Amino acid sequence: MIDTIKLLDVIALTEDLPERGLKRGEVGTVVDEWAEGVYEVEFSDDTGRAYSFAAVRDSQMMKLYFRKHEAA
Repeated sequence: MIDTIKLLDVIALTEDLPERGLKRGEVGTVVDEWAEGVYEVEFSDDTGRAYSFAAVRDSQMMKLYFRKHEAA
């Protein structure tokens, strides 16, 4: 079962987005949903400063979990 992506979910890219200068594995936060399965994702540095925004399809990302029971 695939979890639905929601506003403020933390995701990681599963493929490079060279047109945006982003690489597979970069972590971002979902900030909007543009269309079904297409999300606006903000990518920020360690200080919280945004360095990129990108439209990302759900097939290009994976949801990240920070609590053991959520990942099961």
